[in-house]
Amino acid sequence: MDAIGVDIGGTKIAAGVVADDGTLRAQRWYDTDPGDPAAIEESVIRAVSELREEHKVAAVGVAAAGFISPRRDAVLFGSNIAWRDHPLRNRLAAGIDLPIVIENDANAAGWAEFRFGSGRDAEHMVMATVGTGLGGAIVVDGRLLRGAFGAAGEIGHMQMVPGGHYCGCGHEGCWEMYASGRALTRAARAAVVAYPDRAGALVDLAGGPKIKGPHVTQAAQAGDPLAVELFEDLGFWLGAGIADLAAIVDPEIAVIGGGVAAAGDLLLEPARESFRSHLSARGYRGELTVQLAELGNEAGMVGAADLART
Repeated sequence: MDAIGVDIGGTKIAAGVVADDGTLRAQRWYDTDPGDPAAIEESVIRAVSELREEHKVAAVGVAAAGFISPRRDAVLFGSNIAWRDHPLRNRLAAGIDLPIVIENDANAAGWAEFRFGSGRDAEHMVMATVGTGLGGAIVVDGRLLRGAFGAAGEIGHMQMVPGGHYCGCGHEGCWEMYASGRALTRAARAAVVAYPDRAGALVDLAGGPKIKGPHVTQAAQAGDPLAVELFEDLGFWLGAGIADLAAIVDPEIAVIGGGVAAAGDLLLEPARESFRSHLSARGYRGELTVQLAELGNEAGMVGAADLART
């Protein structure tokens, strides 16, 4: 039976009715205020109510950014929304008379790719969502890895560079500080200062020195050498981290999603090369493939709905 998937982001809520083959039958979008959890809950309840007027559904899955409790009913810590030990399922149940499952947003997106996207032919998969930060999901033997305390898959906070760039998690040198949109923006702005004679295309696109990730993508796609080099550096760090995950999980495929992945092979080719150069015992073991995600911004809704249903 169909289920509803809700993806709660820092600025919007996306909700959709998802069939058991992953097809989206209907969608709704709402703006959110990350500082007002009560308003977010009201929007989720409203979205579910509106979708149920025209569709029969069996359950509701909610994807939320943050650490989710092992029982999948509460947000222990929200990175973008003011959630601290927040009983989200109970709050939503006051207005939704259906089974509700709360899931980490990257886990939900990864599960959607595993079930219906790039990982659908695999049994073991890792996903890295390269957005503002770096999220992830891990599937082993066809099961989503959640861990003893519900916090598995936070791959962006593996320490890559001891004493490196400070991360918002409170530590230094996390992988997401070197392989994310935030990292790309930081490197681009530093390059404008260090190489002003090479940064003309980036500055022109941004209308000044405050370069953002999409400016780098646009410039790289147009062949700008500096922008291409920035993606090569980003791909280096992405591939190095994937090699570490391969040493631990040994998956068949690493799926790369998130907004920065829109650069396609500009990111994937250097990531693949770096992965191969960092992979231990190369030539004496099987090698995963590194592929782009297929489901885009709909993955969170699709995965959350499927997890709630199954």
